[in-house]
Amino acid sequence: MKKQRIEYKSPVDALVAVAKHLSTFEDRYKMATEDFFDRFHKGQMEDSIDFIEWSNDYQHYLAIKFDIEKRLRHVA
Repeated sequence: MKKQRIEYKSPVDALVAVAKHLSTFEDRYKMATEDFFDRFHKGQMEDSIDFIEWSNDYQHYLAIKFDIEKRLRHVA
């Protein structure tokens, strides 16, 4: 599988895009991302391609969110 690189105009645009993708996994598997991530990292979920992608997307989401929050703290 070839990696796909998408560039966004702003971190907020990236956060929204990743959040939408997380939502598709939540709808498909009827589980909140936070619950999935906890179970996945405890080894309670299989290592399917979807679950690996979901885990990676959530980590990306958290990194973007952290960066935005850090920038906001420096503005205030």
